[in-house]
Amino acid sequence: MATHLNLKPPRHSQLLFLVFFFFFFFVALLPLISSATMSDSAAKPLDSSVPSSASSTPAVHIVYTERPEGEEDPEAYHIRTLSAVLGSEEAAKEALLYSYKNAASGFSAKLTPEQVAEISKQPGVLQVVPSRTLQLHAGGTGLHKLQ
Repeated sequence: MATHLNLKPPRHSQLLFLVFFFFFFFVALLPLISSATMSDSAAKPLDSSVPSSASSTPAVHIVYTERPEGEEDPEAYHIRTLSAVLGSEEAAKEALLYSYKNAASGFSAKLTPEQVAEISKQPGVLQVVPSRTLQLHAGGTGLHKLQ
């Protein structure tokens, strides 16, 4: 006599899995939902002081560039672009903080306002923007009734 094996999990365990899945999914999205529904949820800079362009103190900037041509390594291209302004490869390597290679092409570096003006004129440089740290302000408890 052949025995039949029931290999399907019990129905209640599937239901329990779905309940826990949606619970954790909702909990993970709750901060995003609550901040999106707030009227004062605009991003605010952590440092409210805006650096003066007259200052010669270096500040972190994001430099967006075209992608390097051919097989050139993006970081080598970024160092070469930065060297043209800073005068040497050593100075460029010291100022370079991060090289963006995947979603965008560019780099972050500590630059003075004069260096920002000069690097903006370099071939292949698309845009130079100051790096800012933002803090999202949720206000209140963060729990709001959705209507």
